[in-house]
Amino acid sequence: MAYYSGFLLAVPTANKQKYIDMANAAWPMFQRYGALRMVEGWGVDVPRGKVSDFYMATQAKDDETVVFSWVEWPDKATADASYEKMMADPEMQKPPEMPFDGMRMMWGGFEPIVDVKA
Repeated sequence: MAYYSGFLLAVPTANKQKYIDMANAAWPMFQRYGALRMVEGWGVDVPRGKVSDFYMATQAKDDETVVFSWVEWPDKATADASYEKMMADPEMQKPPEMPFDGMRMMWGGFEPIVDVKA
């Protein structure tokens, strides 16, 4: 069964291209370790809520944009094994400077419960 690693973060709007470059550079490693797909979504229509919203969740500042992304894996076992391998990969020992505050990034693993297509 497919498995998804989901991410939610706030990126300084001025760092959009740096973020795109970082994501594109990360894809080959994800793919090498078994990822099927990676999607990076730049928030363009993200409403503000009264009780909760993406901005509050990420503590986004006025000059930041919310990013919602996910990596698709064939299954949870592949994702788990891949993350272990990536953390041991020498490439990860010297990660590039992050174009966002990683302390405000959220992530989690998700199994699909509904998956419909047109």
